[in-house]
Formats: sequence, structure tokens, C-alpha cells
Amino acid sequence: MTDSLQTPSTAAQDEVAALASDLIRIDTTNPGDHSGPGERAAAEQVAALLAEVGLEPKIYESHERRASVVARVEGRDTTRPALLIHGHLDVVPADPSDWQVHPFSGEIEDGCVWGRGAVDMKDFDAITLAVIRQRMAEGRKPPRDIVLAFLADEEAGGTWGARWLVDNHPDQFEGVTEAIGEVGGFSVTIGDKRLYLLQTAEKGMAWMRLTARGTAGHGSMLQPDNAVTEVAEAVARIGRHEWPIRETEAAFAFAREACLALGVEFSPDDPGATLAKLGPISKMVGATLTNTANPTMLSAGYKVNVIPQVASAQVDGRFLPGHEEEFFGEIDALAGPGVRRDFVHHDVAVETSFDGDLVAAMGEALLAEDPEGRMVPYCLSGGTDAKSFSRLDIRCFGFTPLRLPAELDFAGMFHGVDERVPVSALKFGTRVLDNFLDRC
Repeated sequence: MTDSLQTPSTAAQDEVAALASDLIRIDTTNPGDHSGPGERAAAEQVAALLAEVGLEPKIYESHERRASVVARVEGRDTTRPALLIHGHLDVVPADPSDWQVHPFSGEIEDGCVWGRGAVDMKDFDAITLAVIRQRMAEGRKPPRDIVLAFLADEEAGGTWGARWLVDNHPDQFEGVTEAIGEVGGFSVTIGDKRLYLLQTAEKGMAWMRLTARGTAGHGSMLQPDNAVTEVAEAVARIGRHEWPIRETEAAFAFAREACLALGVEFSPDDPGATLAKLGPISKMVGATLTNTANPTMLSAGYKVNVIPQVASAQVDGRFLPGHEEEFFGEIDALAGPGVRRDFVHHDVAVETSFDGDLVAAMGEALLAEDPEGRMVPYCLSGGTDAKSFSRLDIRCFGFTPLRLPAELDFAGMFHGVDERVPVSALKFGTRVLDNFLDRC
């Protein structure tokens, strides 16, 4: 057996759950501004874990307490293009009163690691740390250089994390041509088939503020020029709009594979029948067949008997790869001429093909652990730091390998209550990632 494919120890599997638990216990809540605790404490812990095995991590602070970590692992052939493995350290807010366990306890119970970030995405941070620490301790180099990035601010679009690094320290990603990160590589059981979803595309982001202006006045008087009415009608039109189905390579490829697993025929004109049979993941999959726009916030006025001069709303818009122009044309038509549209955050859609040596390596590593599984491409309805790294012409995939119980609503765990990940899935992920790093 060659050195590159030698059987590894179980060190990564032994420590991965504890690493995830420790990271969860560090509150890195990101409210969308700088009012949270920041990622600095988590970044320092990650850097210490990497330094302990001989790496030279660098901490970059883009704003007070907003910190990311970058390190490079030398490969056997440093002339080859490098591979980026990235994960984010921040998490969305969580209300402890809603949870069975405290969201920042990192509790290990019922075979799962519980807490905010357990699946989004301190699980993959822990898997990456465990595997890299094991390989460094054993002196097993990957076939090419690996750049590790543990990032701030992903949950707010990456402005102070991945985007800041790409804009200010692109040299840290010199030679990188491909990347893996969230959200893909996890299993979904459809019919009697276990499919592993490799993210090859993700929708673009358009977080928008809609603003209407009218005439201020007394609430008892006739006032047809009412800003609240104007923005409310725009929000209602957008929120109720039925977007047409649009074909993208990744979304339709997954739909066909799902139909094959179910033993039904895929109808691109009527995917609803298929979606109804997919279970909890149907919401995520359905959102990748159309553009979407969901009103999320309203703001107007300061007293019940005062007609305000200004009213606004915020809308979370997501557009499919290749359909950005169509999306904004429809949004503006729905909003109407009396409403102004501004961006809260705007970022590109990302798409790559389901082919090549790296895709083959991911598939081989997965099937080595689960020979009955099948890897298929899909499009993510949300967004990741891949958007920022794509600006460096890096080909990005979502590959966080997890074998999950068929009954687990994994998609519902993202930003959900009682977020948790099975310890067995974390151990599976370490074995797959280690195998993949031998093949990459």
C-alpha cells in the first residue's frame, strides 16, 4: 500500500465531537452588524489547535473582534494548484427559551452534538480540524497544498470575512483553483435510495430595502398619498407572486435523480408531484426551481394617529444562476413606480459543472464509506462564502460529508431550533474527508 493511501488512525474520529462541542460553546452570534461578540475567541481557539500540530495560522481581524483564520498545509507536490477548504465561525442568533438544551451548551446527548452551529457550520469546522490535526501528527501530506480558511461574517454575507480577505489579502489564496465548503455532501434518503447532494450551484442574493414616500399628516384626515399603503401593496404583490420554473443544470439534475429513486417520471412542467414525495427537503429543493422573494421586515411610523412620510420593507430575494436580469425586472414591475429599491446586500449566483478529477475524488471518497450511496449535483437555495471566492476564479463546491438518519430533518436544522448533528455523522465525515485528501 502506498504512503498516500495508508490506513489512518482513529484520532480524528475520537476528537471530532469534542471539537464541535467546544466551538459551539463559544458564542459567535452574528446579528448582521458589529453588535455581537464577534468571532475572535473562536478564531484564537482554531489557531491554537492548528499551531499545536505545527502549522503557522494567521489571524486577520477585519473589524474589532471580527476575526478569520488562514493557514496553509504543504502538499507533496507544491507545483500543483492548491485546494481551499473553508468554513465559517459565526452563527445566527438563537433564543434559549425555544430550545430543549441551551443553544451554546455544546451538549452531547442522544448521540448528537446540540447547539447553534452544529450543522451551520461548526460541524465541518470540527471535521476539518480533526482531520488536519491527525494528518499533521502522522506526517501524512496531501498530494497538493491545502489552504484552510475559518471565516467571520458568513451569516451576514461575508463582508467582514471571506469578501474582506479576498479584497485585502488575496495573496493568501495564491495558486488556489478549487474549493470545498458548505452546504453539500450530506445524505438524503429518497425512496430506498441514499443520495449524497454535492452542491455545484447556489442562487444569487438580493436582500432589498423597498421605500415609499408620501405626505405626512393627521391620521383622521383623508390621505390618498400614504407611504404605508404604497409599500404594503408592493410587499403583498411580491410576497404572493408565483415565480415561473426555470431550468438550471444542477437543480434539474437532482430532480431527475430524485424521480429515479422514487420510480416516477420527472415532469419539468409540473415538479410539484415529485416535491410532495421528497419529505422535509422539498422546501429547499423547490426553492431551486424558481427565483424567490420573501418579505421579511416592515418599518413605518411612530404613532397611531400620525401618517408617516416614509415607510419601508425588506425582502430576501434569491435568483437562479443565469436569471438575475429577469429577476430584477420582475421585482421592479411588482414594486411599482412609487417604490424605490436599494440593496441591503447583493451577491452573485455561483455555478460549476458536475465533472472533473475533484468531483471524482469526492465521489470515490464517499462511496468508499457508503458503497450503496450515490452522489448527485444540486443547487443550494441559500448562499455561502463560495460567492466571494468565485471572484478569484476559484471553482467552488459544497462538500461537507455526513451520512444522516433518514428521519432527520437536516435542512430544517439550518437556522432552526434544536439544531444538532449525529456524532456518527461527524465520524463519517472525518473518514470521508481524510480519504478525499489522499485523492485530491
